[in-house]
Formats: sequence, structure tokens, C-alpha cells
Amino acid sequence: MEQKLGFDTLLLHAGYKSEERTKSRAVPLYMTTAYSFDSVEHARSLFALEQGGNIYTRLQNPTSDVLEQRISALEGGIGALATSSGHAAELMTILCLASSGDEIVSSSSIYGGTINLFGKTLKKMGITTKFVNSDDPDEYDRATNEKTKAYFVEVVGNPNANVSDIAAISKIAKKHGIPLIVDNTMTTPFLIKPIEYGADIVIHSTTKYLSGNGTVMGGVAVDSGKFQWRGNPRFPEFNEPDPSYHGIVYADIPEAAFITKLRTHILRDVGACQSPFNSWVTLLGMETLSLRMERHCENADKVASFLEKNPRIKKVNYPRLPSSPYYELTSRQLKRGAGSTFTFEIDGTRENGAKFIDSLKLVSHVANLGDSRTLVSNPAATTHSQLSDDQLKAAGISPTTIRLSVGLETAEDIISDIEQALKAAF
Repeated sequence: MEQKLGFDTLLLHAGYKSEERTKSRAVPLYMTTAYSFDSVEHARSLFALEQGGNIYTRLQNPTSDVLEQRISALEGGIGALATSSGHAAELMTILCLASSGDEIVSSSSIYGGTINLFGKTLKKMGITTKFVNSDDPDEYDRATNEKTKAYFVEVVGNPNANVSDIAAISKIAKKHGIPLIVDNTMTTPFLIKPIEYGADIVIHSTTKYLSGNGTVMGGVAVDSGKFQWRGNPRFPEFNEPDPSYHGIVYADIPEAAFITKLRTHILRDVGACQSPFNSWVTLLGMETLSLRMERHCENADKVASFLEKNPRIKKVNYPRLPSSPYYELTSRQLKRGAGSTFTFEIDGTRENGAKFIDSLKLVSHVANLGDSRTLVSNPAATTHSQLSDDQLKAAGISPTTIRLSVGLETAEDIISDIEQALKAAF
């Protein structure tokens, strides 16, 4: 019986063994667009999916393959696809499941760019998104009809750190035969493996905590291999021959139907593959994921506690605080921590909030999260600025909402910088 490896061992070893030819211990960086075929017959069999192998880096690359296998192993999936960004992973996943005339149901408390992608860009493609309050899983049930092709939720919402009950939403999804897509960017598989709670597909922006250093873009979609595609009336494209790829019937690949269609059909046509260099840098960053997430969460606990006690702060949206409405769910679903990105409300005006951000010296004002450095932004003016007033209200965002991504610096230094900026703001 093969030994089941621990999380930290998988971080360092999953998906790669020293090469037979070079004996390289570290994962090599394969910067190539194409690969040599042994013969015309070899090329034909690769394109016909009769055997595995490399064809063209838009479809697969040895370095990206290690990244895919590693993240899949960490999440408990059966396969993964690396993409050019988290947005690309989201878009291609939806295109793999839905066509013009179809619908998806999504939480409204998610990243603003995703709300725009779902609400505006997908709408242009004829795919309608119904946004619901994920605090009430039954809203997914009420929003479902015969056209619904997917549910979408973030484990911890960006930016307000609202926590969704993945198991409860999964139960409703399974009742209707609908795949549940869960974005695990804010928490990573170190804190939660959504597949264990019933997720069918897991999405990441690898740009964030997985790479951890704010240097390279990337995304990934992970297939649980557990969704029932065979005979599912919602998904005729999975059960009928695909004329665009040799008449393949994806449901005939029972444990890898989704990830096979995503790569051979959607990635082939959309082309949003991850750069091998970006995959390589992300693999380097992932080697320290456990250590980093422990420090991220430890620092976030300290910073959130400080903010909650500060008289200049009206509200702190951090789910590990006993005052949070998500405290009980977080204690049950996110026992190791809830990540380090959350929001707080300045007890003042928009001008006070702007002065606070402009007065920070150690904390960086950027449109990113999950970096090793502490980052801050004003969502209403940046990441969620494209939303309407009603959408901002639904997402719980006001002009004085400050998003904080707590980094790996000494916690006391982060707190000291925030404290001096608050004094300067007033």
C-alpha cells in the first residue's frame, strides 16, 4: 500500500521526481513552445488523445504540469489546469460548463472583478448570473432553474472576509445535479480543502498566497473528479460527441471529464495558458506555503484584535474575532485560520480614510493581496470601483472600507504603522 504523504511533503515533492536524463533535483524550467514528435504516427496519436505527451505549450508544459499536479495533490483533486490568471481560470471554467442561454448562481460577496466578469462580460456572451447572499445557502436553491449550470462562491469573500458554508451550499448543488465552484484563493489548501466539504471544482488566483511574493500572475482550476457528468441532463455537451475534438465524449472519462474538456477544448480555443516561467516561480513560492500561512494568520489575529480595540475604528470584518457573525462557522470550517485579508471601517469620512492610507509608511498601497508584504487598499475606489452603489451595498462595501492584507513582517511593526497613520488621519 502506497504511503499517504503529508501536506508539507506534497508541497516539496508532488508531481516531480529527479529526471532520468539530467538528474535535476529542483523542478527544471522548460521555456519552449513546441516539442519534437517521434514520427507522424506519434503526432497523430497525441492529437487524438490516444496517448499522453507534450504537443504545444498552449496546451501543456512540463513545468506547468508539475504545478498542476502539485496543487491538485494539495487540494485532493484528480487533475488541474494552470491558467494565465485567476480570472482566466474563472472564465474558462464557466465556458466549459455554460453556453448562451444558460445561467449560473454566484455569491454577491466576492471580488469586484469577478462580479463584473459574471454580471457584464458573461452577459454579453448570453450567460446570465444571479447574485445571491451566500450567508443564506437556501438562496442558491431559490435561484436555481433548468438553465442553471454552476454555483460559485469564495470560501472567504474578498474583501470583507465573509465565510460561506461550503458543505451547506454543496448539499443544495448535489440535489440539483449542479457543480459547485469554490474559489480558495484567500485561504489556500493549507487552511481548507473545499473538495472535502463537497466542492466539485476549486479555483485559485495563484498570483496571491500560493506564489506568495507578488511577482507573477497565474491561476488554476482543480477537478475533484467526483461530479456525475454521465447522463446528467444539464450537460449534453459532456454526453454527446464533441465534433471539435475527434468526436470525444467527455463523460466517457468519468473521473476526468471536466478537466479533459477544459484543457482540450476550452484552453485550446481561448489560449489563456500559464507561462512556464510563472509556473516555476509559483512552485518556488509554494515550498514555504505552510510556514507563510501560519505567520499570515498569526499576524492577522494580532492586527485585527488591535483594530477592534482602537476608538478610531467603527467595525472590523475579521471572522476569527468572537464578535464576528462568522466566528462559529470559522471555528468549525477553518480551524487553522481564515487567511490574512479582511476589511475594517474608519469611524470618519472618506477624507479620513484617504489620509490614513496616504500616511502609511511600512504598509504598501497596492491592488493586490496575499503578498509577503502587508498591503492596503480602498475597495470602493479600486478593486470594486466598477460596481454600482447597490452592488457595493450588497457586498458590504462603503467609501470608508479599508482592505488589509496582513503580511509576514513583525506584527508589532505593522500595528505601529497603522497606529501612526490613524493618528495622522484625524
